[in-house]
Formats: sequence, C-alpha cells, structure tokens
Amino acid sequence: MPFKERRRAERFNIELPVTVRWTEGSEQREAQTVTRDMSSGGVFFFLPHRIPEGTAVEVEMTVPTQITRGPSKRVLCRGSIRRCELKAGERVGMATVIEKYEFLPGTEDAA
Repeated sequence: MPFKERRRAERFNIELPVTVRWTEGSEQREAQTVTRDMSSGGVFFFLPHRIPEGTAVEVEMTVPTQITRGPSKRVLCRGSIRRCELKAGERVGMATVIEKYEFLPGTEDAA
C-alpha cells in the first residue's frame, strides 16, 4: 500500500535549539535540546528520557528567517506530547502538537 502523507502543514527539517518545559508529578522540569523538524502544527525533538504521551509542554525557540520569511522571532509554543519513539541508543524522539503559540519580546534580525 503506498504511503499517504497525513501532515497538513509544511514540515521543515531543521535543527533549532529549544527549551522544553513540563510538569512531572509536582516537579517542574526543563530541558535543552534541538528540533529534528517542525511545522506550524508541531515540533519533533529528542530527549534522553520519555515525557508521557498527553503531557502538556511548552517549547521555546527562536524561529529563523528562512521559516518566518521575515525577521527571526522568539516563540513560546504550548501543546502536548502526541507520540514518543524510542531510538537506538539513549534518546527518545517526541512529536509535540502545537495548540497555541505567542511571540515573545526579544532579539529579532533586521529585515
């Protein structure tokens, strides 16, 4: 059976540094990582340990000019973990659905 693309938004295969925040029990957690890819609807990244599917997360990043088609923008994305993929070795890949986002004040490249 041929592969059917289910994505609704253009996906960018780009490694961007991101900060991921979530709550685990009563503890606030934070990790620094990089994206594998992203779209307007989601972000995929790797961490050394799994965040359970359905967990609410915040992902903060600076989106570069090649994606914004204008100045780079700092963005805070809020969403949840949709899927986890165990990769050979020590990393877990996590697909995050973006439910809402906001632009943050900060550095922007001159247009």
